[in-house]
Amino acid sequence: MSAPFAGQVAIVSGAAGGIGLACAMRLAADGAAVLLADVKAGPVAEAAAALADMGRRAKPFAVDLADADAIDGLVAEATSTFGRLDIVVNAAGIQPYGTVVDTAPDVWDRVMAVNLKAAYLIAGRSIPHMRKAGGGAIVNIASVQAFASSRRVAAYAASKAGLLGLTRAIAVDHAAEGIRCNAICPGSVDTPLLRFAAQQTKGSATEEEMIAGWGAMHPVGRVGRAEEIAGLVAFLAGPESLFINGAAITADGGVMAKLGILLPD
Repeated sequence: MSAPFAGQVAIVSGAAGGIGLACAMRLAADGAAVLLADVKAGPVAEAAAALADMGRRAKPFAVDLADADAIDGLVAEATSTFGRLDIVVNAAGIQPYGTVVDTAPDVWDRVMAVNLKAAYLIAGRSIPHMRKAGGGAIVNIASVQAFASSRRVAAYAASKAGLLGLTRAIAVDHAAEGIRCNAICPGSVDTPLLRFAAQQTKGSATEEEMIAGWGAMHPVGRVGRAEEIAGLVAFLAGPESLFINGAAITADGGVMAKLGILLPD
């Protein structure tokens, strides 16, 4: 079995479910030791236990990523447990609904803290350990909404656009140290977050009807799977992508290529 990340250590935030969990499972399957971080203590412990049962090296870490002080502990736990740090996947994200008129300041601040500030803090605490390891890779999970916003997601769209700026800054500042940073911008992917969005916006439709409708907006005719995003994460963290740095790669079934999605017929 191929193990391209054998001997390497990864931190994955938002690892209790959705894209984060898929990324943790893929990196672990490819040989990495993984610290799974999430605010959901029970589910992230179950995810880590499931990986351990499969013979993978995995440990859970319950953390509220809006708590800046707790992030020091997150990185320290990874390095003290596994001895080094090579890969960071910032996959945690929240998406409350609201315009700039009706989004409360405390809601705005929490979205920025979880979706953007946490990525900045985790990267900043991780890079010194990556230097010791001789380099590393950071992959930020952004969104196509960094480019083209849906209605009533002002804080989320702003946070994801900010994540692209952060990605470029890290890529430029640390490339000479062998540390790369890239972002993935998914379209609609079948995750708990997407299903929450369906529940919030479905009106008289069913959740499945909403998701099928969103899938039909993508030229490939469906929403994505978390495992498909995880495969791209593994590529960007691995040795075959060493010349890719500071990129924002869409994984959206072609939705951003389809002008018809933005323009009236």
